[in-house]
Amino acid sequence: MKKRLVTSLLLACGLAAPLANALEFRSIKETGVALYEAPALSAKKLFVVSRYYPVEVLTTQKEWSRVRDATGGIAWIPSAALSTQRMLLVVADKSEVRAAADATAPLRFAVPRDGVLELLEPPKAGWVKVRHRDGAEGFARITDLWGL
Repeated sequence: MKKRLVTSLLLACGLAAPLANALEFRSIKETGVALYEAPALSAKKLFVVSRYYPVEVLTTQKEWSRVRDATGGIAWIPSAALSTQRMLLVVADKSEVRAAADATAPLRFAVPRDGVLELLEPPKAGWVKVRHRDGAEGFARITDLWGL
């Protein structure tokens, strides 16, 4: 009852909208982009990420975005370095991409851990339609991927 009252109050005040937002995933649009400890170029560089690497945007502040990667690491990146193109990271040892959303469908290709695939359609019934950078398309299990 108490939780319902608080939720109703938040909705009435317009404060619950940020809680209801879907996760925002983006990908790195350039090669060799540094991620920083704070939202400033003078801050400590934590690591460098490759083009197409997916990140989850947690918040934005002026020209900076605070992001989380597949390992759970949190850092800041210039927002201009992010693309709206949705890429997915293979987190299984290998992701088998099939001709249809079915484990018995013919195998189109396989992608090793840390490979990236482009998201083509929203996930459905445990599968997602993806494209490899060479243009090959198919369906991968969502359990093999991060960035959804």
